[in-house]
Amino acid sequence: MANIQIDTFGRFFESLRQQKHLTLREFCRKAAADPANISRMERGAIPPPKNHKILERYATTLCLEEGTDNWYKFFDLAATTQGIIPKDILSDHELKKSLPLFFRTLRGQKPTPEEMKRIAEKIRKHGRD
Repeated sequence: MANIQIDTFGRFFESLRQQKHLTLREFCRKAAADPANISRMERGAIPPPKNHKILERYATTLCLEEGTDNWYKFFDLAATTQGIIPKDILSDHELKKSLPLFFRTLRGQKPTPEEMKRIAEKIRKHGRD
């Protein structure tokens, strides 16, 4: 399955569903989901579920393979729509420590020389793995 370039969870979800040639009702029957809620979610009227098991059930119904770009995009869009950082990022202590630097960089603020040194070391370390 090609990596789909849509940046809202609802549109991405709908695109994945349509790519699998599943009607809304077919998807809901297979995923044990409420058609009204899925329709609202696809339109952006309600956020995706916070419950990871429900999201996994939806991803499985959409035939997303764990570890693929679309798998990560599915869960990342769900998390960011909720205004949260994905759990796999928060569970990595080193990544979690780097988040404030990442946020400042996104805002256009320059990292300190100490932070640049830490980033360079992290890159060197990952290059050896």
